Amino acid sequence: MPIGEGQTISQPYIVALMTELLNLKGEEKILEVGSGCGYQTAVLALLAKEVYSIELIENLTLNAQKNLNELKYKNIKIKTGNGFDGWLDYAPYDGIIVTCAPLSIPPKLIEQLKDQGRLVIPVGSTYFYQTLWLVQKKGSEIIKTNHGGVAFVPMVQK
Repeated sequence: MPIGEGQTISQPYIVALMTELLNLKGEEKILEVGSGCGYQTAVLALLAKEVYSIELIENLTLNAQKNLNELKYKNIKIKTGNGFDGWLDYAPYDGIIVTCAPLSIPPKLIEQLKDQGRLVIPVGSTYFYQTLWLVQKKGSEIIKTNHGGVAFVPMVQK
């Protein structure tokens, strides 16, 4: 579904699948790349202790903040910024979820992941078909698991 600015909201099934892959217990600090309208952010805020969300498009950041404020969420911080850079101020994160598709996994996101952390990210070059990856950081080892085909808007930077 379109949410403005050429962006879309993910299907509830995909939001649920990506959230499930984070394996949240309730005490985690999560980074979300791609706030959109705040839907995925709100889901994460119910299941994690802290959520930090980055949105590239300022109008969407403002709209997501408005939506989440109206719903009285207190454990969310949102900013406009480049998702490829993550949000170093609050790193490291127990989990990172990316709701847009880069061509490859941004190294800075892996760097900002805690040991034993989980990154859920769609990756691919085609506008509406990418591969959903679960990336787990275990010491110096990075383990990637393919979770099938998905359709996301591309991850871009300004």
